[in-house]
Amino acid sequence: MQLFPAFLKLAGRRVVVVGGGPVAASKLRALLDAGADVTVIAPEMTPEIDAAPVARMRREFEPGDLDGAWLVVAAATPAVNREVAAAAETCQLFVNAVDDPANASLYLGGVVRRAGVTLAVSTDGRAPALAGLLREGLDALLPDAELERWMDEAARLRPRWRAESVPLPARRPALLEALVRLYGPPAQDRAAAGGERP
Repeated sequence: MQLFPAFLKLAGRRVVVVGGGPVAASKLRALLDAGADVTVIAPEMTPEIDAAPVARMRREFEPGDLDGAWLVVAAATPAVNREVAAAAETCQLFVNAVDDPANASLYLGGVVRRAGVTLAVSTDGRAPALAGLLREGLDALLPDAELERWMDEAARLRPRWRAESVPLPARRPALLEALVRLYGPPAQDRAAAGGERP
């Protein structure tokens, strides 16, 4: 069964992280960068969690902790993760159970963010290390300055295409032509204008 890839708007929305160790701490930055209202629940927490701008409940997880949550991250023991997953299923919440596919209904991919572009790589939860390697490879290949130019050009053209009701499939080749124009006219056009010989 294939997974459905999606990007979530979490700004101002409650996210519960169950677990207080390094794995739980590693999930906080991305959640906070997305503007999530994060609550961490665990009897003990790392100094990184203590220093983070999150709400903290120093105790064992209780099913009622998921009230009002939009998303749950289970980064505890397998037994606690199972309890979190069962409670989340009842509440119809998605759970990212870190490195615990049996208790997860959501897998987070390896992510590259650059110039307003986000790429995420997933192995359907089967090989997170491979997703990480692929993320590093994509990160190394993406050009910093060029990607920003491409993003600016695409954002500039989008309102016109929407106003003209240009269908999405037709926008892709039009965008490619616009991006090529950023680098000047093609060689044959320069030759025709007398700028160089073919």
